[in-house]
Amino acid sequence: MVKKGKKYEEALKLVDRTKTYDIKEAIALLKQTAKAKFDETVEVAYRLGVDPKKADQQIRGAMVLPHGTGKTQRVLVFAKGDKLKEAEAAGADYVGDQDLINKINQGWFDFDVIVATPDMMGEVGKLGRVLGPKGLMPNPKTGTVTFEVEKAVKDIKAGKVEYRVDKSSNIHVPIGKVSFDDAKLVENFEAITDTLVRVKPQSSKGTYMKNVSVSSTMGPGIKVDTSSFARR
Repeated sequence: MVKKGKKYEEALKLVDRTKTYDIKEAIALLKQTAKAKFDETVEVAYRLGVDPKKADQQIRGAMVLPHGTGKTQRVLVFAKGDKLKEAEAAGADYVGDQDLINKINQGWFDFDVIVATPDMMGEVGKLGRVLGPKGLMPNPKTGTVTFEVEKAVKDIKAGKVEYRVDKSSNIHVPIGKVSFDDAKLVENFEAITDTLVRVKPQSSKGTYMKNVSVSSTMGPGIKVDTSSFARR
């Protein structure tokens, strides 16, 4: 078992592990438990009552948080012709086609998100073996395979987050930084939670949101009361 640090142990004492907190209480408590010297990321973890092995219960998508994530994403766009200029004008960090594909094949990964136009996916798809394991492969479900390049780039820069259920039926999403106002973190939390409630698969039976918790990068998890959005 990994030994936790002194700061973590001190933070853990502030949290009642038997209690579920109202989200406003949880955020306020999270700030007390964030002891690191850097501006920690705030993440929410959902345990859902879905079976990811079933095709219709593989929840995946993306949305723009009301107040962003506090992190500036480096965006790479694969496109041709006028779409290259559109991407540059929208603020993409890297724009190109075969030249960038060759660069990635040589081990270059100085970017966070890839957007590709559909006509580029034949070539980009060949990068699947290197992009797939890193979670960087563009996907229509998350709006990163599109001819609407300007919108895609601006959404990502504005604080777009992706959500995807893993093999254990969990979803992890960043909702900001510890330095954010409490109200902004709460609004970001409510936005992603409302989205997940809205995309609940019809075939999902029983309790949908089994457990929800928030935590900072170095802090302990704080359970959130799901009664107001648990679906019923």
